[in-house]
Amino acid sequence: MATATLTISSRNYSSWSLRGWLICKMAGLDFDTEMLPGGDETSRAELLHLSPSFLVPRLHHEGIVVWDTLAIAQYLNETFPEAGFLPKDVAARAHCRSIAGEMHGGFINLRSALPMNLKAFHPSFRVFNGAKGDIERIVTIFDDCLARYDGPFLFGERPTLADAMYAPVCTRFRTYDVTLPPRATAYRDAILHWPLMVEWAEAAAEEPEEIEELDMEF
Repeated sequence: MATATLTISSRNYSSWSLRGWLICKMAGLDFDTEMLPGGDETSRAELLHLSPSFLVPRLHHEGIVVWDTLAIAQYLNETFPEAGFLPKDVAARAHCRSIAGEMHGGFINLRSALPMNLKAFHPSFRVFNGAKGDIERIVTIFDDCLARYDGPFLFGERPTLADAMYAPVCTRFRTYDVTLPPRATAYRDAILHWPLMVEWAEAAAEEPEEIEELDMEF
């Protein structure tokens, strides 16, 4: 019997649910996944407002309830320090925390213009100017980390919290056919072929279309 439950909204649409799930998997946590129904008010609010501040993903573990993706990561990092969410080097740890925090609180234009949708593919999608700056900043983060730490993940050979935080962006780059430089393209493909991401995507493909339309601003 699983020792924990992670409540999520949608595998196909919810980037925050994906991040929380990846973090739990990376920790080696034994957990069940519980999904809110598509018509649930909290689920729609999280998806429509593209916010990490709603109460999903929500982790129940040994009588403790934690919500917000970074809070879940911090809790599991304390509970399972061997999971390696952060690099061992103090400077790299600070760097990892910084870019994870940047994703947690930023890139609003990209989230609005390119919402996560794993089942969709929009070739030659026109990216509006508001999101282009966010894409450029993310590509700079990818290039900087991969040059410093030699990949294939952002901080070296093993995935860290940073990879969990930026993994949904890699799905957006695929969905909206975003042209990337070679190093960022290689990282995007590495993330999309990460076994945990493959597992999530396969489950998302089987998800019923309970949410008929998301009122996103394209």
